[in-house]
Amino acid sequence: MAAQETFTNRQAQWEALAAALTEHLQRTGAPGFDTEDFEAPRDNVIVFHGVGGVGKTTLSRQLEAALADVGRRPAQWGEPGWPADRILPVRIDLARSATAGFEQIVLMIRLALTRIGRPLPAFDIALRRYWEANHPGEPLEEYLRRRGLAARFGEVLPQQVESALAEVAQGLTLPGTVGSVAGAVTGALVRALRERRQTARALAGCARLADLLEAEADLDTLSYYPHLLSWELARLPKGRRVTPVILLDTFEDVGDRTRRDLERLIQRTVWLMPGAFWVITGRSRLQWADPALQGQLDYTGPTSWPGLAHSAVPAARTPARAGAPRQVLIGDFSPEDCDDYLARRLTRDGQPLIVEPIRQVITTRSHGLPLYLDLSVARFLELRRSGNTPQPADFDHDFPALVSRTLSDLTPDERHVLRSVSLLDAFDIPLAAKAAGLAHEAPAQRLTERPFIRENPFAIWPFHLHGLIRSAVRTADDTTDDRWTPRDWQHAARRAFTALGEQWHTDRGRLLLVACLRQGLRLARDHRLDLAGSPTRPGPTSATPSGNPSHRPTPATTPAWTRLPTPWSNSSAPSPAASTNTAPAPWTG
Repeated sequence: MAAQETFTNRQAQWEALAAALTEHLQRTGAPGFDTEDFEAPRDNVIVFHGVGGVGKTTLSRQLEAALADVGRRPAQWGEPGWPADRILPVRIDLARSATAGFEQIVLMIRLALTRIGRPLPAFDIALRRYWEANHPGEPLEEYLRRRGLAARFGEVLPQQVESALAEVAQGLTLPGTVGSVAGAVTGALVRALRERRQTARALAGCARLADLLEAEADLDTLSYYPHLLSWELARLPKGRRVTPVILLDTFEDVGDRTRRDLERLIQRTVWLMPGAFWVITGRSRLQWADPALQGQLDYTGPTSWPGLAHSAVPAARTPARAGAPRQVLIGDFSPEDCDDYLARRLTRDGQPLIVEPIRQVITTRSHGLPLYLDLSVARFLELRRSGNTPQPADFDHDFPALVSRTLSDLTPDERHVLRSVSLLDAFDIPLAAKAAGLAHEAPAQRLTERPFIRENPFAIWPFHLHGLIRSAVRTADDTTDDRWTPRDWQHAARRAFTALGEQWHTDRGRLLLVACLRQGLRLARDHRLDLAGSPTRPGPTSATPSGNPSHRPTPATTPAWTRLPTPWSNSSAPSPAASTNTAPAPWTG
């Protein structure tokens, strides 16, 4: 039996990346492009976002491999429109690097650029000064070896840094012993730059170098050093110029929406390296184009990031084109992709080990979510190891791991709203807040920005949960600390039922009435609510102590919106689909 790593076709994502990168190369190759222009809008980012388990990390790895080696590119992806030697990809897993901090992210970018084969003096001298100030007694090569970075990128960087230091010291005619000390070299270099000496002419074109070398060598100053990298890359000879393609994976691990310190430093790096192209993968859309984040991030708003601006109207399903939105939702697998994935995931003698009836059940239950497919494969292997023969019925259920993965990065209020709206076929923000019993709408608003919330702006209620997530939240065993009890679910159903009636009272349109009735009556049926919104007591508890039938609400006590005659007959009820659908830079003083 062979368990294979399979990668289901993501051609649409590759086409989006290829179109955006081609446009970026054309823009940066134009005569008027200036890496030192800090005012121009940035369009050097593309974002792939989606619910946990949808295959973002696999996509990120595959994109890096396809960019680095033509032979590892899937044949159906076709040939790109750029020379392979002009692209220098590096993938950074923020789930690991975020714990090491921003410093390691900058180091990894510089380590990737060692493939150019020459020092980058402006940056390397600044890095050496920073390193001596923040890592006294710890050689850079020892740090790289201990972190495993030397094994991945080689041990060339320390040599290039020393070479840059010696080159500048020689140009400034410093004695050999003095020239090996970064502080002495940077001090002499700053004086030479300030006095416009000929000895510093090689670096004189970098207008902000002196200011950065004089600033305190702390983490904030380090976040401006990428500008020096950008300047060095721009002055490479034409035959040796490359475009770094930096893939930042698991972007959700840089922090949450109330702590953006690391995100601010990363965003500053992206802004200061306009010649690099950035591919970001994470669970949520990138919010940099949101003007409300002004003060939390240095550069915000649609003017700064035109490609990241969010539109309420979904983009047409047309081939990727220049100027297309740069926030790409990674969709679920098609049924054909699901079956192909399962057939190739486990094989024996070249034949699928998971038989077709089981694959059909898994495909139907998965709603195309790759995480569900992987969980099903694990379940299949577990059954075989225990001596049982897997049957289709063994896979006709949800998995607790899916709930844990979905809830892992939500705040308590967002989890509360998520469980509440899982009772509804569709919802808007006010309805979600009322169903959750919250006095404020902010958690509901934040939840709608998550990739497992689908949006149809033309529907009565524009939002609905991804089908598999909804099913898992409602029916799978929930092992989280704040999981709901049966009574909690009952109360939530009653709140949702009441909120639907309140919505109809605000707008007594016929379409809204139909939609409210469909959702409200289903809630009453599934949760045994009477039409007054309180739970019924089935069985023996439906009688009074004297044995008489318990009182049932009369039409006078039943909500008016549930007593109106329905505008459809039982044989022609509409389907659910019809009714739901800035910090100051060191050089600024």
